[in-house]
Amino acid sequence: MRYSKNHKQVTRERIVEAAGRRFKQDGIEGAGVAAVMSDAGLTNGAFYGHFSSKEDLVAHVLADQLRAQRHDFDAQPSDRAGLEAFIRSYLSPEHRDQPADGCPSAALVDEIARRPAATKRVFTEELTRTMDDIAARLDPTDVEAARADALALFASMLGTLQLARALTDRALSDQLLARGVETALQLLDDFAR
Repeated sequence: MRYSKNHKQVTRERIVEAAGRRFKQDGIEGAGVAAVMSDAGLTNGAFYGHFSSKEDLVAHVLADQLRAQRHDFDAQPSDRAGLEAFIRSYLSPEHRDQPADGCPSAALVDEIARRPAATKRVFTEELTRTMDDIAARLDPTDVEAARADALALFASMLGTLQLARALTDRALSDQLLARGVETALQLLDDFAR
């Protein structure tokens, strides 16, 4: 059976997509290669034709997921309204309830901290690009200086989302998300001064 020229690339993308969802749902350590390959509709044997190891897959997933997140962010208006829309979407009950479809940082940051240096470098490089996009909206005249503010804003949002996901009291979780939005918007005001 002959495959098209782009068959390998399409298959690789399918694996990365399936792994992204599985990692964000079950955690990196909780998601084995067999589960990822099953999710992708492939056999385990096909894995090593695309990736040298699970860690290689993790690095590719992080890069892909963070690029997709940045692409979604870049689709927002490039002013404060775009930042507000991002904040409200990020700290929404829908995002809280759908970790497999959401932010890779919120779902995986605790595990990323324990990954090998090469994987953490991929995460850092891609996340920094997103933070630079946020920083450019905070202060287009000095993106580098605004990067720390962007990181602080994102860290606040990330922690709020993680805690909201961990709470069993739905009403309390909803209150936390709403307060997180208020806090993030207040940070925007503070950074503008």
